Amino acid sequence: MDILNINVMSGPNMWSVKRPRLIVMQLDIGNLEYRPTHKIEGFYERITALLPGLYEHHCSEGEPGGFFARLKGGTWIGHVVEHIAIELQVMAGIEADFGQTRGTGVTGQYYVVFDCTDEESGRLAAEKAVLIAQNLVDGTETDIGQHIEEIRMKKFENTPGPSTSSILKEAVSRDIPVIKLEDNSTWQLGYGCNQKRISATITSSTSFTAVEIVCNKEICRNLLKSMSVPIADGAAIESLDELKHSIDSLGFPLVIKPVNGNQGRGVTTDIRSAGQAEIAFRYATTVCERVIVERFIPGYDYRLLMVDGKLAAAAKRTPAHVVGDGKLSVQQLINVINSHPMRGEGHENVLTKIHAGPAATFILSHKNYTLDTIPKLNEIIYLDYAANLSKGGTAEDVTDEVHPDVIKVAARVSKITGLDICGIDLMAQTLKRPLAETGGVILEVNAAPGFRMHLAPSKGVPRNVAAPVIDMLFPENKSPRIPIIAVTGTNGKTTTTRLISHIMKEAGRQVGSTTTDGIYVNNELLMKGDCGGPKSAELILKDPTVDTAVLECARGGILRAGLGFDRCDVAVVTNVATDHLGMKGIHTLEQLAHLKSVVPESVHPGGYAVLNADDDRVYAMRENLKCTPVLFSMKSDNTRLHRHRKDGGLCAVFTDKTVTIWDGPDTHTIEQIENVPLSFGGRAQFMIENILAAVAVAYAQKISPEVIRRSLTSFLPSPEQTPGRMNLFHFETYDVLVDYCHNTAGLIAIKEFIDQSSYLYKTGIISGIGDRREEDILELGRLSAEIFCKIIIREDSDLREKAAGESSAIVKRGIDSSCYNPPVVNIPDEKQALLFAMEHALPGTLVMLCVENIEEVISLLKLLQEQEKGKRVKRTRKVIHMKKEIPLEMKYLQQ
Repeated sequence: MDILNINVMSGPNMWSVKRPRLIVMQLDIGNLEYRPTHKIEGFYERITALLPGLYEHHCSEGEPGGFFARLKGGTWIGHVVEHIAIELQVMAGIEADFGQTRGTGVTGQYYVVFDCTDEESGRLAAEKAVLIAQNLVDGTETDIGQHIEEIRMKKFENTPGPSTSSILKEAVSRDIPVIKLEDNSTWQLGYGCNQKRISATITSSTSFTAVEIVCNKEICRNLLKSMSVPIADGAAIESLDELKHSIDSLGFPLVIKPVNGNQGRGVTTDIRSAGQAEIAFRYATTVCERVIVERFIPGYDYRLLMVDGKLAAAAKRTPAHVVGDGKLSVQQLINVINSHPMRGEGHENVLTKIHAGPAATFILSHKNYTLDTIPKLNEIIYLDYAANLSKGGTAEDVTDEVHPDVIKVAARVSKITGLDICGIDLMAQTLKRPLAETGGVILEVNAAPGFRMHLAPSKGVPRNVAAPVIDMLFPENKSPRIPIIAVTGTNGKTTTTRLISHIMKEAGRQVGSTTTDGIYVNNELLMKGDCGGPKSAELILKDPTVDTAVLECARGGILRAGLGFDRCDVAVVTNVATDHLGMKGIHTLEQLAHLKSVVPESVHPGGYAVLNADDDRVYAMRENLKCTPVLFSMKSDNTRLHRHRKDGGLCAVFTDKTVTIWDGPDTHTIEQIENVPLSFGGRAQFMIENILAAVAVAYAQKISPEVIRRSLTSFLPSPEQTPGRMNLFHFETYDVLVDYCHNTAGLIAIKEFIDQSSYLYKTGIISGIGDRREEDILELGRLSAEIFCKIIIREDSDLREKAAGESSAIVKRGIDSSCYNPPVVNIPDEKQALLFAMEHALPGTLVMLCVENIEEVISLLKLLQEQEKGKRVKRTRKVIHMKKEIPLEMKYLQQ
């Protein structure tokens, strides 16, 4: 078996609109296509023994044991790989229960689709599943435990820590979209201008100054002391001489800790001698040269988590320790504790494993103990001074026990430091009484406090401390989203996207858009190229200046990675026509329509899907919508439109040469089509379709008819505004029309435009695209023969796996199959073909170029226009250093 490729869906996709994260593996099973499972000797026995959990896979049978029944009856190995991948993830502790396996249309090749929670572990599960399936076929031994552990570790490596995870989980539960920015801790919540960002428990609202203050314990304690906050007496020092002075001033017991440090590093408490103090000083200076010496306050270590100045949770913390049983050594007791399923490395579990470090050695030495010492029965041996969970400590929730006066002190501390989220460490005998009564003090204030002790305390009630964080970031009535308008279809996507963006901008919106031309923010080009995929959409949704996103959703991007968003507000489907068939598993118009339907099906229930009522396949998409359909049509007598209007629906219609809105019984006349430049005086019918779609979107977005009208009349089609879309260049005696037109539907639209024009002669420069089906290229040639008086066949620079001249030969066969007999020549180079056609254009000719390299062609035509205008010289290729002899036999094009 060979894995041909693995893609990861990052949003609604053709496999599932509801499951945005899927692995899609293209798998070639080779000769196993002819060996279903019931024909592989011993396969059933081997797989059921290796993976008994597969019994719980219902498969299409709909009950436990369903997949096993399929195995017995015979199923293909691609299907088996799907179920193995799901089961491996389940055994690794990853949620997964969805899968599909479908043929690609090529014998022996399948799309194997299944759930994943992150890309890396999902890809690994796919690769492992194929390996294991092959081993089962071959009868080779498999170390299933090793594979599962590798997947588990890959998942752990790519999983945010518990604090970040809790915030993300809370955000998702409130329908707030999340986007990973850099590492596992840095995420964006929300879209565009309404976004917020987090890095662990630092938020985009967290004050940098506040973080700087609390990260320097000396500055922080001085600030708190100046504000009469109860803290332990002490001072910051840098030398042993200063340490001696502090001892003389404060007496014993003491605490020594670094000025800059976290997670309890370098901290020593309950110091009772000068010798201990010197050792503690040297230990602290391994973290930071400057250290704090302060009086040790007896009591319990408490952590108060404050969010937006309010108490979110409180915990009583206990340092890592063991309790003697009179039989086991300290190290053996540590091993017993670390074997508990709630303990793990780092933050992978509720509690962290205990590792005996320098602090443990120091503490044990004061008792004349080592790790090999056997403590007495019930003797408590502490192994660290700090009570941090990250060092093996435990936490007990005491939120409901905190006295109101203690809460007031903590709230005041959070305001003094300026932190929106902070962890305040206190030492007190209890929190049930005011600090003034117990002698309790504030030990320190922490930025980016960990949530783990509150989310899953060792004892007490778990607290959803992420909820107040989300409450703070997104107060009531503050939306985390921006309007998303998604545009798809075979033809007209880019023009419709650009026109919608223009209308929104005229309405005062800050618009970000993606097209197959590039990425734009308020008409400023940020990136050139084919940007109709999910990565480009994500770029716009990450831009904090954007309040409205208009996103072109091309076929390739949807197939490759799904949509780049979780849902949209308005979707547009312009049409579904023959193009790209026979590629990436899409072989029929029905399959292409299913792919395009992902976009309208991703609209939320309160949104709108704008559908072409003149296109049967697009109109049929309304049947699976959760949202409100809006129809547009070129035919005012369209019965679908009238039925929809009668039901109170919204329609955009071309009637009496006017763009009109039907809003139930109400009629809004937007503008006469002759006043809309994009329609080319009403001659470009396909452009009117794009105009209707854009008008329907704008009206659904509550844009006033007057703004829509003004926008239509001010949107000027041009090489700058709509490159490659009906770019018409006027010369003294002829015109040149440049368009990306590359399929029969597009060529038919061009024909309708030409038929309504008054050109005497039509010269077509056409090309067959190498990765299209032969029948589509033939039809392109046949149709060209009907439209053009003369034809030049050029070739794309990207041959797309065909040999030079192969696509041109197919086009020529298509032309020859027509009953028309236009003269034809081959000039492979695009610019040479264009120059030749222009040089031999008779007065009244339209030269129509189906373009590939739009920028080069536009630059050439502008230069030639300038030459004609300024100097009235012969059109010649010398000016642009492209002179090349054209064979004399081509001169018959002038006939």
